This record gives sequence, structure tokens and C-alpha cells, in this order.
Amino acid sequence: MKQRDLNFFRPLWRRVAVTAVCVVWAGLELWHGEQLWIVITLGLTAYAVWSFFIAFDRTPAKAPPAKDDKGDDNVPPQS
Repeated sequence: MKQRDLNFFRPLWRRVAVTAVCVVWAGLELWHGEQLWIVITLGLTAYAVWSFFIAFDRTPAKAPPAKDDKGDDNVPPQS
């Protein structure tokens, strides 16, 4: 996942909500007997569980680097 995605999904409730939507969707497809959509939604659910709960980086987000005395953000001079 990209850093902006990690920051968006950092709160646990968002990860649980997205996974719950996938589970409910898979249940609806199971109820209606749509075999292709059952497989697709169960795959989405498995991916959500894997990426949001098993492989998710739980370390706090890094603070942006501090500016130096000159305020140039460590950009080399242009010639």
C-alpha cells in the first residue's frame, strides 16, 4: 500500500468497516446463489483480512523531516 493509503486505513474502525462490507456482500451473493460473484467477493474478503489485519504495518506514521536553518528543505542549489 502507498503511504497515503496507510494513513487513511490507520484507524481500526475503517479497516473493520471495509472488511465487514466485503463479508456482507459475499453473504448476499451466497444467498442469491451467484457463484462467480461469491468467488470474487470471498477473494476480496480474504485480501482485506490479509492486508488490513495480518500484513498491516501497525507502527506509527513517521513525522515529516524538520526543516534546517535555511528553510530550503535540503534542496541542492540549482545551477
